Amino acid sequence: MLQECASRGIAFVPFCPLGWPRGVQNRILSNPVLADLGRRLGATPAQLALAWLLDLAPNILLIPGTRTRTHLAENLGTASVRLDEASRKELAREFPPPNRPA
Repeated sequence: MLQECASRGIAFVPFCPLGWPRGVQNRILSNPVLADLGRRLGATPAQLALAWLLDLAPNILLIPGTRTRTHLAENLGTASVRLDEASRKELAREFPPPNRPA
């Protein structure tokens, strides 16, 4: 879907990119792979997750929840996170895309 949208010049805006409800988001952000990679790349787990989503396709636009100035600063810090190929592969192994219907 991402590729089709990109080929047509359509933005893709994932709803609740870090998961919903809050319990799902907490489970995602407490994942040890995100924590380890985040430490290596100097990013929080949330920054790493958002950076990975942005890295998946050029037409992804994120609207992360931002309730405080601190949270806004953390979200803006996502722009400085640079993923290397090893990080991309590790994230793809840990969070594979869902199975497609036949």
